[in-house]
Amino acid sequence: MPDPGRKGGGAPLRGVSAPYRYERAAWRSGLKQVAGVDEAGRGPLAGPVVAAAVILDPERRIKGLQDSKLLTPATRERLFAQIQEHARGMGTGIVDPQTIDRVNILEATRLAMYEALGKLTPRSDLVLIDALRLSALTCPQKALIRGDSRSASIAAASIVAKVTRDRLMLEADLRFPEYGFGRHKGYPTPEHLAALRKHGPCPIHRRTFHGVWSQGELFERSRP
Repeated sequence: MPDPGRKGGGAPLRGVSAPYRYERAAWRSGLKQVAGVDEAGRGPLAGPVVAAAVILDPERRIKGLQDSKLLTPATRERLFAQIQEHARGMGTGIVDPQTIDRVNILEATRLAMYEALGKLTPRSDLVLIDALRLSALTCPQKALIRGDSRSASIAAASIVAKVTRDRLMLEADLRFPEYGFGRHKGYPTPEHLAALRKHGPCPIHRRTFHGVWSQGELFERSRP
């Protein structure tokens, strides 16, 4: 089954790892603590947005790092364990649906990234970010479009963020089994939209997202 969180089209690039190009350049220039940052969960209708920051160890390379959306759940879990074991530093940030509704998803993503970076030990000398810029950072940063396929550190962060969020959505599935969160992780699949029409939003739905309030209106109209 294709990952409902996968952006764009095309077949998965099996066996192709994200390169260490940007990391090697930084290490050679004396910047030893290079943090990759990425998020999971900007597109779903429910659940948190999760960001991760990872500092890889130049002496302990991890094979197979790439965009988490191109990996199977089992491969993500295996790489997540390797990242935990071999990375110099790892941090996660989680922003709940209520905050997403209050500040909007883009700002919530930035908040999650700041939280993830704030949990890093050691602190980063350079931050590589997938697409976004963080104006309040005090260290150098570089925003890379499609960074999770261009930087091993960002790819590692994408895996940590995805695995962390998927685990949270599996927990949500136990609390709200009627929505199928364990299968679609909150993304707007036909199954999820049908559940919204039938049951209305639950406490972890993002009420400002079109798919939630539009289906919620249909639910309200169907009530006797």
